[in-house]
Amino acid sequence: MGYTRREFGLMTVSGLALSGLGLPARALADTIVGGVRIGVQTYSFRELARTPGGDATAAIIAAMTNTGLTECELFAPQIEPASGLGRGATADERQKAREAVRRWRLETPLDHFRGIRKQFASAGLSIAAYNTSPDASYTDEEIDRGFEITKALGAGFITSSTTLAVAKRIVPFAAKHKMDVAMHNHSNTSDPNEFATPESFAAARKLSPHFKINLDIGHFTAANFDAVAYLREHHADITNLHIKDRKKNQGDNTPWGEGDTPIREVLQLVQKNGWPIPAFIEYEYKGTGPVEEVKKCYAYARQALA
Repeated sequence: MGYTRREFGLMTVSGLALSGLGLPARALADTIVGGVRIGVQTYSFRELARTPGGDATAAIIAAMTNTGLTECELFAPQIEPASGLGRGATADERQKAREAVRRWRLETPLDHFRGIRKQFASAGLSIAAYNTSPDASYTDEEIDRGFEITKALGAGFITSSTTLAVAKRIVPFAAKHKMDVAMHNHSNTSDPNEFATPESFAAARKLSPHFKINLDIGHFTAANFDAVAYLREHHADITNLHIKDRKKNQGDNTPWGEGDTPIREVLQLVQKNGWPIPAFIEYEYKGTGPVEEVKKCYAYARQALA
């Protein structure tokens, strides 16, 4: 297979993320479509079964291999212990479960996460980012541990669905670890503590030079903002994109091409300008199953960038 000059350049730059994984630079080739890095947010595979008594690592690796995608943003709950709690759980049971996962985060040896990294690498896959989202219940030790886990996984940065209030607590840890944290937006524009508006992103950027943007173009569209214009103006601050389709006015998630999100225009803008911004597929609508639907999304992206 031959590669364009832009694709070869992206492989060279992105290959830095694979150094230490034992992966050849060519392993990234399948994620580059028309000069754009296409990967997957592993939340897309949330419906897949865990290994009994374990996590979803094996299921994610199998799913990625099946789809042909080789780069991902790893969703933290998929490698953490499942709570096992049902809807009828009591407050006491929920508190005990919360304490259990806290202990797991703090006490699990970092070699455990290095082992996950090796499993991905052995399958020719890479973890570009770790999606861990501290809330108000997190201790400082848990926040700090998230950075250590990210490094052990071989990921280059953190993505986070957190709040402005908690982001202020993350500032010293981002500085300590010299690692970028990309704030992920949703569409709740009524809460000033949420990341949902251009102003909320700007507020985060003022807190730390390590704070960047994980732009979810589906949520951004549902909140009635222009993802194309925002990307054009702020691309230097955007670490990665979440690609999904939603309707405007807080509308539903839809199969790609049926909503109002300018997926094609966003991907083509990244392509035209050669920006090294990975676009991670995020499957959230109701479909036939995560693997088949991610394949459809990937085919849509390839067609848009053809």
